[in-house]
Amino acid sequence: MPKKNKFMNRGAAILSICFALFFFVILGRFVFIQATGKVNGEVLAVKAKEKYEKKRTIEAHRGSILDQNGKVLAEDTSTYKVIAILDKKMTVDMKHPQHVVNKEETAKKLAPILGMDEGKILDILNKKGFQVEFGSAGRDISYSQKEKIEKLNLPGIAFIRDTKRYYPNGIFASNLIGYSQVNGKTGEMKGMMGLEKTLNDYLKDTDGYVTYDTDRTGWRLPNSGEKVTAPNNGDNVYLTVDQKIQAFLEDSMTTVQKEYQPKKIMAAVVDPKTGKVLAMGQRPSFDPNKRDVTNYYNDLVSYSFEPGSTMKIFTLAAAIEEGVYNGGDSYKSGTYSVSKKDKPIQDHNNGNGWGPITFNEGVERSSNVAFAILANEKLGTDRFNQYLRKFHFYDKTGIDLPGEASSKINFKYLRDKVSTAFGQSSAVTPIQQLQAATAIANNGKMVKPYVIDHIVDPDDKKTVMQNKPKQVGQPISAKTAKEVRDLLGKVVTSKKGTGQPYQIEGFDVAGKTGTAQIAGPDGKYLTGKDNYVFSFMGMAPKDDPKLLIYVAVQQPKLKDTETGSAPVAKIFNPVMKNSLHYLNITPSSSKKDGKKDQDKEITMPDLTGKRTESAAKEAKEEGLDPVVIGDGMAVIEQYPKAGEEVLPNERVFLKADGKITMPDMTGWSKRDVLRFASVSGIHIETSGQGYVTGQSVKKGKTLKTKTVIKVTLKNS
Repeated sequence: MPKKNKFMNRGAAILSICFALFFFVILGRFVFIQATGKVNGEVLAVKAKEKYEKKRTIEAHRGSILDQNGKVLAEDTSTYKVIAILDKKMTVDMKHPQHVVNKEETAKKLAPILGMDEGKILDILNKKGFQVEFGSAGRDISYSQKEKIEKLNLPGIAFIRDTKRYYPNGIFASNLIGYSQVNGKTGEMKGMMGLEKTLNDYLKDTDGYVTYDTDRTGWRLPNSGEKVTAPNNGDNVYLTVDQKIQAFLEDSMTTVQKEYQPKKIMAAVVDPKTGKVLAMGQRPSFDPNKRDVTNYYNDLVSYSFEPGSTMKIFTLAAAIEEGVYNGGDSYKSGTYSVSKKDKPIQDHNNGNGWGPITFNEGVERSSNVAFAILANEKLGTDRFNQYLRKFHFYDKTGIDLPGEASSKINFKYLRDKVSTAFGQSSAVTPIQQLQAATAIANNGKMVKPYVIDHIVDPDDKKTVMQNKPKQVGQPISAKTAKEVRDLLGKVVTSKKGTGQPYQIEGFDVAGKTGTAQIAGPDGKYLTGKDNYVFSFMGMAPKDDPKLLIYVAVQQPKLKDTETGSAPVAKIFNPVMKNSLHYLNITPSSSKKDGKKDQDKEITMPDLTGKRTESAAKEAKEEGLDPVVIGDGMAVIEQYPKAGEEVLPNERVFLKADGKITMPDMTGWSKRDVLRFASVSGIHIETSGQGYVTGQSVKKGKTLKTKTVIKVTLKNS
């Protein structure tokens, strides 16, 4: 029998021991993993979950900004982003390539549609990676651009549905609303200006998601269940702004901007009983969809300047309240010396004055000398200063808007003290003047202006913030307020009054003009007919003001025959008149003679279900301008809806079944065009501001759902 090799036995023993040790190490490791559930500090359950659990995002929406009636001023909307797939692995069948095959041809065809340089597109397509984007030119593309690109059938060119912030009214209270945009790195939409920025914590949204289990190939496992984390939509912000009144203001400012080309326009409409800002606008402004911003400030709150004669309202109120104003007393107009060393104060007609006149006439003529005497001799500058504090000219209003500027009350030297009484030497903001003027319009009670009415959580419909009117003082009595309004009424109605251009048929207006000098770079006042800030602070109806409007126009280009009141009146008058009619304020002439007001609002009748011919006829008889959409027999939809208030001759839309033909939109406003698009379902792209002067589709042509109409607007 052969003898065993002792070395083989020893090797087998060593090998057995090694296997045994290896077995126990693995066993120990297995027990440890079973006990702890961790490997190298990683929790296995988490890793398994990451591998086999899939997550699908549920998109949330940023909160909308709406006017007081729920009309949208800012909202999220769907848009498209162009991408190019470069990875050849995406193509399985070369007959139907899924990646960019011919980069030169792709660049050549995309360039004119995206408005990019062909070479720049080619550089992007030559980059390495799975896919590329085309920068800002490839984001937020319009529906018509998407259609044009799709018709090119370019391999590898695709679209990603995206969300952008949309402002349906364009240049519309944009310095108040501001804008938001998506951060290119984080993908987060964030407010960058105005209310969009200051209310970002309310408006911002958080996406939700759905998770479910899959097998290793990615297929969803049956009966795996879903875990849903609901999205948190941003809160909806309701403003005090009324879209119609804002539209009146925007249209008037646009007209004046074109005709007079001023450096600035500032205007606001306030409800003096509550402090609600019903409209606020300025020029230059910007379109938040394009973000062509030239002035990041809201001038109504951020721009302090010498107000001019609108400041006389409050000097007059102080003198009446203190019992030192006697309108029948006479004084010598022209010039007034405060002291021997100071330059005399002059009336605005180069110091010529109008001879000896009464203080009442001095108010009507806006005499600087009259108000200098009231402040210096009748009231005394210390007592006048007390009223500056009572009217809160030393303090910010605290309006719920960003960037409010402080006033600069120069009350050190005697001449500055006296000059402040008629609006020189000291600087205040328009919003400070408006707050102070609420005391005149509201029987002595001064209310704080505000623009945010309430904020609502759209998910649970709960109101998370509610603003209310706030009285911030009572600098004068109701009796004084009425007397001031009566005197300001004569400023407008008197043949000697500086406010004659602001008369509105059917309504008694009380107000005060302002002509503020502008300091140049050297500190000296600018000279020349146009180098002023022309303004008007007016309220109506005089006996019980429902609206308070301030308008200021800086350095307009006036004609030789025009005064500074011309551009200001072209804003104030139509805004005040149209707004009063819109609010159903009965004209004083109607009260007296009982005549029907031809401009009074009309309640939109219910025309749905009626024959289109009959419905259109009824609308015309009501004084409206009907536009029928579709050739069907009966009206199935109407805009505005039944019961809404509309102005005489307003364009209304009646939708019927059947084919839609292109109307002649010449002369239509942008709002009319957008209303037609909304009711008809036809996509319309607008360019410009003002009224329609051109359309890409001729009148009478049949429109299809995919038809894209381009409309050009210009100011007449």
